[in-house]
Amino acid sequence: MKAKFALLGLLSFALAGMAQAQDNWNWPSDSALESKAREYNAAYNDYMKADQFIAATKPLHWLLVNAPDLNEAIYINGVTVYNGAADETSDEAQKKIYQDSVMTIYDLRAEKYNNEAAWIENKAYYGYRYYRSDKDKVGDAASYFARDIELNGEINTFGLVPAYFDLVYRNNAYNNAYTPEEVLAIYENLNARLDKAEAAGEDVSGQRNTLDQILVNMEIIDCDFIENKMGPKLVADPSNVKLAKQIFQYSVTYKCTSSETFTKALEVVDNDNPTFSTSQVRGMRYIQSEEPAKAVEMFQRALELAENDAQRAEVSFDLARAQAKIGQKSAARQSALKAAELDSKLASDAWSLIGGLYMTSANDCRGGQSRVKDYSIFIAAYDAFAKAGDNSGMASAKARFPSKEELFTEGYQVGQTISTGCWVGQTVSLKTRD
Repeated sequence: MKAKFALLGLLSFALAGMAQAQDNWNWPSDSALESKAREYNAAYNDYMKADQFIAATKPLHWLLVNAPDLNEAIYINGVTVYNGAADETSDEAQKKIYQDSVMTIYDLRAEKYNNEAAWIENKAYYGYRYYRSDKDKVGDAASYFARDIELNGEINTFGLVPAYFDLVYRNNAYNNAYTPEEVLAIYENLNARLDKAEAAGEDVSGQRNTLDQILVNMEIIDCDFIENKMGPKLVADPSNVKLAKQIFQYSVTYKCTSSETFTKALEVVDNDNPTFSTSQVRGMRYIQSEEPAKAVEMFQRALELAENDAQRAEVSFDLARAQAKIGQKSAARQSALKAAELDSKLASDAWSLIGGLYMTSANDCRGGQSRVKDYSIFIAAYDAFAKAGDNSGMASAKARFPSKEELFTEGYQVGQTISTGCWVGQTVSLKTRD
């Protein structure tokens, strides 16, 4: 096993108290046995109140054997007595006997009284304490929590949630007891219980962190598992939002975001409840898959969902790149300038992108009447690259400036201003490449 988890500090748990007054006492009909039962009942209670638990086990044992229907109190208090005895003794073999006796008392109580749902969680707690490191009994301990959920619908005490998952981890490590799908089903169920507690105002951060740590250490999830086990299920049921959210969460956690399964899960999650992050990531996936038109749609939605200027700046630049890919050059320039306005750190990249837009517009904007005017677009590109501090871009643009001879032939001079026309629409100061 890769890790041991000190969970007992997380277990906020209140055990049922001692049973002092119970109705329906069934004293033995034989007078001698009745007398002895009354004597031993008083004796074990006196010992228990004095915290002399080992001494209390002797009269209590007699009652459990000879007057098992006396009253439910002997089973309720029996847990206190035998657990106390287990804590009191230093003999490890005897300690295990006392601990097993606690579990036996719960089993006997279940046989005699139809109220298992009321105390099964107590039994699960003791099972965790006693058996979490016992290869042969850890599965039994885990089954007590499963029984609790079966009877009550959930683990009532949210502090015990990590204990159950720790038992699942240990049982799997010791005995290979679960399939990955079964582990994930338990994990999701327990997370839902923590969600409920959190919604009620409880701080569940410690329990949630422990749950996640255990899942990571179990090493059952990797990219192949997500792609080959979970992916086909989503394909078969694309409306399964819960499954899509699981795939999305695991893909991000385990860095499996380049697969088609992640893309599909992302689409389902984003369509169900779009957020800035899901829409932005979805747009980036469309860029990677050479679907820029879809990317534009996603980035525009992300822009609407952005919560602050940093997000608006980031996605505005994403949008500019996507718009550039589908030839929406004027819109791309507008988006890039918006990104630079919102975040000065993006100004350099924004102006480089604009310079590139101008460079690729030469053929589209060529009028064919004036080489100087046609080449003035490269001067506009140069100016944009200069604002970006992009020396490589500046050199590339300058190489396509008009020549001195071309300026002279058309009656222009260096430094004279001219409008580029076309969508670029910039007024530039004429320069030459030579």
